[in-house]
Amino acid sequence: MPLSHEAHTKPTIHDDRIRMLVLETDDQHPDDHRERGSFGEVLDSVFKEAGDEHDPPLGVETVITYVVEEKGGSVPTVEDMQDIHAILITGSRYDAHGNDPWILKLVELIQSLWQHRPDIRFSGVCFGHQILCRALGAPIGPTPDSKWELAHTPITLTPIGAKLFDNPASNTIHLHQMHQDHVLHAPSSATTRLLPEQHDRDIHVWGSSATTEVQGVYIRGRLFTTQGHLGFDEDMVRRQVELRVQSGSIDPVGDAGELRSVEDTAEWGHDGVKVAGAILRFFHGDDDEV
Repeated sequence: MPLSHEAHTKPTIHDDRIRMLVLETDDQHPDDHRERGSFGEVLDSVFKEAGDEHDPPLGVETVITYVVEEKGGSVPTVEDMQDIHAILITGSRYDAHGNDPWILKLVELIQSLWQHRPDIRFSGVCFGHQILCRALGAPIGPTPDSKWELAHTPITLTPIGAKLFDNPASNTIHLHQMHQDHVLHAPSSATTRLLPEQHDRDIHVWGSSATTEVQGVYIRGRLFTTQGHLGFDEDMVRRQVELRVQSGSIDPVGDAGELRSVEDTAEWGHDGVKVAGAILRFFHGDDDEV
């Protein structure tokens, strides 16, 4: 049965709530879709868990829209965003630096909303992180030596990252990774007219790994992104790797070392709910002093 790409909403029982638009930029592996739903539905579950841990509990109402137009999706317009104040863009096997028509439309949408809707807060995961940074002029390209960063990965937090994740006892969190491209450096007034020079002091990289210097970007009140995946579990990691091996983007010989790390660490727990909680506080305005 083909996957349904019809836009839909996942409600919440809580009165105090965040209404989050998730823009889906890829399809799940069929087995993962059957077991856990689409990427947007997986993120809805993770954010609802984070909302239950919020003090007091915070509801998450998730509006899910599939945007890959060549596969039946539709990139929304600015006019579609009248009651939206929080946007999250998912991961994808597409290249965030690509020029597919729907990707260019998505970049234009982000830029227009950034300019004309200062009330909207943006987040993105993997591809979503990269496409948001691209829209703000940051360069996107292959990691050093085009090395894949896969599965369970330690991320060293900057002082801002430690505050965002309420992580004073440790300067490290862990997330599953699934990427070969990365953001070369954070956006700034030097990369786009959408960021005035006086705001450069409010632009922060919140963490880095051995392979990826920019694991996420934080701009107070506007942007909170993450290269790592919040919702991946062992099955999703293994199946996403399988899709990339089948497509030829991961070479079983040339990338053997990275594939061994998948075998060794795919089952390990990670900090996806902690990161979702930090993004949820960002959407809610709890950490506007950070």
